[in-house]
Amino acid sequence: MNEQGLKNLNELWKSGTDFLGTKYAIMGGAMSWLSESNLVSAISNAGGFGVIACGSMTPDLLSKVIVETQAKTKKPFGVNLITMHPDIDALIDKTLEHNVKFVVLAGGIPTGDSIKRIKEGGAKVICFSPALILAKKLIRSGADALVVEGSEAGGHIGPVSTSVLAQEILPHITDVPVFVAGGIGRGEVMASYMKMGASGAQLGTMFVCAEESIAHENFKKMFMRGNARDAVTSVQIDKRFPVIPVRALKNAASIEFMDVQREVINKYQSGELEMLAAQLEIEHYWAGALKRAVIDGDVENGSVMAGQSVGMVKKIQPISEIMDNLVEQAAEQLA
Repeated sequence: MNEQGLKNLNELWKSGTDFLGTKYAIMGGAMSWLSESNLVSAISNAGGFGVIACGSMTPDLLSKVIVETQAKTKKPFGVNLITMHPDIDALIDKTLEHNVKFVVLAGGIPTGDSIKRIKEGGAKVICFSPALILAKKLIRSGADALVVEGSEAGGHIGPVSTSVLAQEILPHITDVPVFVAGGIGRGEVMASYMKMGASGAQLGTMFVCAEESIAHENFKKMFMRGNARDAVTSVQIDKRFPVIPVRALKNAASIEFMDVQREVINKYQSGELEMLAAQLEIEHYWAGALKRAVIDGDVENGSVMAGQSVGMVKKIQPISEIMDNLVEQAAEQLA
């Protein structure tokens, strides 16, 4: 590895590594069903920062996963909580109870109360920001760090690309670390964002086919066959009923999602469901469809969430190897 390049890299992401307490400022994206104790601990043990995906877990199940992760790594890791989860306060309390020092809040704008609750419990808060105005608001609300995630990412996405968000936000946010995410598949791109002012990067898709990933063999095979054009966003069928788009590989489940939306919209219009409950029902569809693909291996009727960097995933390899490759590429770029 190029020594000068590595020295430059370590200087560029120092604010990120100091904040996370890690060797590398590389966060693992929280992926439901995948970001459990095996993958999270492997990312942390390899020098990165693993993040448990709470998703729709109950507080007791989250507690179990945290304990399992702590048994597998002594390195720092975080817990990703969905802000619209009905048990958000209980999930925060359970996370703090286990002395987890980082909470990542996703899936909507977190309340000031949630941020305050986490900080008073002794943990740091990382928030997602899809716009500069929101980034500033989150910092005023107490966010300790931000993740800027573009539309190239897998799973739930916003409408703006990573490169545009980075240009919009990085030059103006210097008081907290900012991690860039979405479509990152090589170290050179990480290096370029850090030269723009990022403190590190977050990757998800690149870790799905790791040896330590519990994803079904069929899921991994579909990933390794996929390319950027196969990773498409879900279609919203009614503008009166906004749905956060989800990026996944094209299959039968992509079509079924439109039928699910129609059913939920009908329930909402008939007064059977309120808006929040309707949104949660959509979330439950994705959680169930994702489990079918990730755990059961039904990649046709399940959701194969993937970012556009999926075309760069070509083999199954250990997390440590993936991480070392990214660092080496970044160091060469910065030499």
